[in-house]
Amino acid sequence: MNGACPFNIILITKVLKRRNFDYRNNLELLSRPVTLFLVLLLKIIWIMQSTITIDITLDEKRVPQQINWQATESTADSARAAKAMMLSFWDGADKSALRVDLWTKDMMVDEMADFFYQTFMTMADSFDRATHQQELVGDIKKFAKDFYAKFREAQLKENKAS
Repeated sequence: MNGACPFNIILITKVLKRRNFDYRNNLELLSRPVTLFLVLLLKIIWIMQSTITIDITLDEKRVPQQINWQATESTADSARAAKAMMLSFWDGADKSALRVDLWTKDMMVDEMADFFYQTFMTMADSFDRATHQQELVGDIKKFAKDFYAKFREAQLKENKAS
């Protein structure tokens, strides 16, 4: 996997705590490049914490009527409305995906197809960043395009029939 490894950060944090290291007040180590890098890395990690809040309003049958979300890192001043959401977590202990898929009554079928198409494409991009397996990324993107083309064909047939 590419990118920062949380295990390394946890390990570094444990080592620094074990030695009662206060990186903010310990300037003597700044002359050592590796330590300086670790100190800056830890500062960046602590500063870059973000909170995402999702509020879901349900009707009496527990069907979502409204989905609103807000993030501390967002440029939006207030919560944003959404018609659908997909949220996934990977449980490493159980080796299983946990997910929440919700959509409101207002979500139209063509919007759902657009949502799935865009989700497949961004999943392919994420898989590419994580694995660099170009052939599989291409397969996912091809599937997304085929899915969307089949949806459009079905919509055209349905519109002609009515």
